[in-house]
Amino acid sequence: MKAFSFVHAADLHLGYAQYGLEVRRQDFDKAFSELVDKTIELKPDFMIIAGDLFHQPRPSTVTLENTIRNFKRLRDAEIPVLTVDGSHDSAPNSITSTILYPLDSAGLIHHLPRHQGACWRKRGVCYVYGIPNYRSRHKTEEALPAFLEQNPPAPDSSVGNVFVFHGAVDLAGVKPPYIEAELPPELVPDGFGYYAGGHIHEPFLGKFNGGLLAYSGNTETVSYDENKGAKGFYHVQVSENGEFQPETVQLESPRRFIVLEQEFNGVNAHRITEQATQLVRDADEEGAVVIPVLRGVLPAEASRTEIDLAQVRAAAEKALLVHPIMLLRETAVSDEVVRSIFESEFKDLKTKAFEYFTEIFCERYSREEAEKIARTAVALIEPLTQKQEAQVRETLEELQR
Repeated sequence: MKAFSFVHAADLHLGYAQYGLEVRRQDFDKAFSELVDKTIELKPDFMIIAGDLFHQPRPSTVTLENTIRNFKRLRDAEIPVLTVDGSHDSAPNSITSTILYPLDSAGLIHHLPRHQGACWRKRGVCYVYGIPNYRSRHKTEEALPAFLEQNPPAPDSSVGNVFVFHGAVDLAGVKPPYIEAELPPELVPDGFGYYAGGHIHEPFLGKFNGGLLAYSGNTETVSYDENKGAKGFYHVQVSENGEFQPETVQLESPRRFIVLEQEFNGVNAHRITEQATQLVRDADEEGAVVIPVLRGVLPAEASRTEIDLAQVRAAAEKALLVHPIMLLRETAVSDEVVRSIFESEFKDLKTKAFEYFTEIFCERYSREEAEKIARTAVALIEPLTQKQEAQVRETLEELQR
C-alpha cells in the first residue's frame, strides 16, 4: 500500500460563547483557524473531524460564516474534510437533522454517515468509514446494528483502514467517570487499523480490536476541569506496511485557564472571602480565565451567601474573567448520626431519608420547621424523578403556606 497521512481532530465546539462572553466564542473560532493553518502546512491526504464541530445544532450566522470560510481554505488546498456528527452538533430529532448536511451538500465536507456505504475511499491508499452519534447507550444499542447492516463496513487489507465515530467506548481507562459509555466495544467492527474518536476531551491512545484507538481531545477548553495539558490534534502518518503513527500537534491560540483548588473546612465566610481573594490576586495573569474552586464544609450556622463573591471576582486586574466555583456545604451531619439512621433496624427508605434530612435542617431551623422541610424534600423525590412538574409546584406551594 502507499504511505499517506491525515489529520484527526474532534470536539471543536464552534459557537460556544462560554460564560456568556463573545470573546470566548471568538476563541473557539481562533482555535479552528489555527487548526486549518497547521493542516494546510502539513499537506495531509485528508482531515477527519470526529464530531462536535459545533456546540449547538443551529450555530449563529457569524459562527457558520467563519466555519465556511475555513472549510473553503481547506477545499482550495485540496484537503478533503471527512466528518461524523457529535452529540452537540446533531439535532435530537430526524426532522431538523444536522447543519452538517448542507455543508456536505455544498461540497465543503464529506459527511460519512450520509453517503452510500458511509465511507470515503482514496484508490490504492485508504478506506474511511464513519457512523452517526446516537446520544445515549440505549439508542446506540438499538440503532447502530441496523445502521451497520444497511451500510456494511468493508475494510480492505490492501489499504489503510480508518473507523470514525463520536462516543465513549466502554473500556477501562477510556472515559472520565462523569461520561456515559455510549458505545459497547462489541458493536465496533473489526478490521480497522485506526479508530478515530471524538467526545472524550482529553487525548487518549490505546490498542483496540487489533488497531489503535485514538481520541485527539478538544481544541479549546469547554469545561474548567479540562485545563490539564495542551490543546491540539493528531497528525497521523501511515507507513507502507500499514502502521499508524499519530503525532500530537499543539495549538498555541487556546486561552489559558488557571484553576485554584482550595479546601475551606470549618472556615468562616469572612475568612474564605479574604483567602479566596488573595488566591486570585496572586494568580492574576493577562487574558487568563481564573477559576477558584472553593471546597469544604462551613461551620454550623454559616451560609454560602455570606461569601463576598463580588470581591473575589474583582481581585484580578489582568485576567479576562474570574469565575468562582462554589462546592461548599453549609452543614454536615456527623458520621455517627448517619450510622445511627442507616444502621438501625430496616425501615422504609423514605423514613430513613426523612430522618437524615431532619438532622441536616435542624442545624439551622427549629425542630418543627426542620421536620416540615424534610417532609417536603422527601415528597419531592418521586415527582422530580418522574418530571411531574405540576406535582412539584404543588408540593413547594404547600411548604410556603
